[in-house]
Amino acid sequence: MNAREADKAEIGRPAWLNFALPGSRLGRLIAGLNLLSLVVLIVGALVLNEFRQGLVERSVDSLTAQGQTYTGLISLLATHGEPEPFLDVARATTIVQTLFLARNQRIRLFDREGHVLIDSDLLAGQIKERPLPPARKPGQHEWRWPWQKPRAVREQQRHEIAVAALQSEIERAATTGEAQSGVRLADSGEQLISVSVPVQRVQAVLGVLTLDSAGVDKVVAAQRVALVPFILIAIAVSLGSSLLLNLWVARPIRRLSRAADAVRLSTVRAMSLPDLADRDDEVGDLTRSLEAMTAAQSARMDAIEHFAADVSHEIKNPLTSMRSAVETLEMNSTPQAQARLLPILKKDVDRLDRLITDISNASRLDAELSRETPKAVDIGRLLADLSGFYTATSRPGQAVVAYAGAPTPLPVLGREGPLGQVFRNLIDNARSFSPENGEVRVSVGRGAGHRVVASVEDDGPGVPPENLESVFERFYTQRPKGAADTASRSGGGASSSGHSGLGLSIARQIVEAHGGKIRAENRMNGDEVLGARFVVELPEATN
Repeated sequence: MNAREADKAEIGRPAWLNFALPGSRLGRLIAGLNLLSLVVLIVGALVLNEFRQGLVERSVDSLTAQGQTYTGLISLLATHGEPEPFLDVARATTIVQTLFLARNQRIRLFDREGHVLIDSDLLAGQIKERPLPPARKPGQHEWRWPWQKPRAVREQQRHEIAVAALQSEIERAATTGEAQSGVRLADSGEQLISVSVPVQRVQAVLGVLTLDSAGVDKVVAAQRVALVPFILIAIAVSLGSSLLLNLWVARPIRRLSRAADAVRLSTVRAMSLPDLADRDDEVGDLTRSLEAMTAAQSARMDAIEHFAADVSHEIKNPLTSMRSAVETLEMNSTPQAQARLLPILKKDVDRLDRLITDISNASRLDAELSRETPKAVDIGRLLADLSGFYTATSRPGQAVVAYAGAPTPLPVLGREGPLGQVFRNLIDNARSFSPENGEVRVSVGRGAGHRVVASVEDDGPGVPPENLESVFERFYTQRPKGAADTASRSGGGASSSGHSGLGLSIARQIVEAHGGKIRAENRMNGDEVLGARFVVELPEATN
């Protein structure tokens, strides 16, 4: 699919779909590769988060079940209600020592005011170890970031936060009479899963049993290690996408840049990168466009060279004639010689003037076609106006111009000035071959396939069959059999009759620039040639 077909495909889709799925192969590739690395990281993070959340929930459920078991036994065996409910701390301690065997857990019993009654660490004789900071030399200060507080201050704040979180949990359990759970920080900054269950005698809350479990950070750290493959895959995808973009986009574009520089520096005439042109993506579209552009540029340069050679040849003809006449006048300056040679000089000057004018018009044609914006032009109205102008300015003996057109508008998308020049050249050419007081017929109508067809025909000697295509070449001159001595069939007339031989060439150039065709044919009656006909086909403008 080339660039134009891709644009049409995008236009045929809904606007929201064009935005969501742009018709760019490289764009989809770049977006897909970048999104893939993000998806890998997101999936890994979600997996880790779900695992951590599930671990916390399972730990909370397990600790809650243990706490309810302990508080049930303590309420049954270590509480009394005469004369008022109270907690037997000795029996509660025996129960805790007998049942509590879990590692990485800590059980504590608090009274209603939050004072510690039982601590499993103290019962087991465990001592919390905390690594000391590295020793500093005399005069050496603790290194820290400018925004950090000293270590002692940070540890004190962390301890206060941990104590406040524990006291809040105990207070909620004692006040509501319901188990409280959550994740809080220990003094060391480690995350703990904590459950506080009230110890009750009937409806009276006699204390709060708190169980907390460490090790969540270690498990999560292990899961972070498990996330490393996802991170490595994402990095590999990013590096791979970067490498692919370099191979598929950056390097081909550098090759295109060097090829364009070679054309600019005139090292080569046209760009040719077949391996890139065969690609079915934007780089391939760009390569094909640049190859077509440089090929068109090369063809235009060749045409300019041929045109310059043709112009040089055509200008030499009248100059040679003028030089011969001037040399003759120098050798023979009698009135009779002057009367014979001065008309020749005048004719050659007029011919040279017309030749230079038409060459100038032909050289400016491309620029004029590119500057003017195409718009709808009614060919019927244009030909009617031209025919009326020729009728109004016709001199005695000249062929008249008769117009026969369709009553309905026949619009084509183009430029009115250049299109008018096409039909002026055709009419002038037809009049130059028409007999005295003859007729040139101009007609227009709608052809097949949404085409507007216009024709200009005369009653002259026609065009030799072998030259029906050659008449559109620059500076073509051919004197047909039966033509007047002052006329020969050529582009806009004959070189010998004061015409430049560029008229029909200019007409074809303009018609083809408008996407149309022009051809020459003879009007026949059996084997008899009745005259010439020039037919112009242009695409009809559509709304």
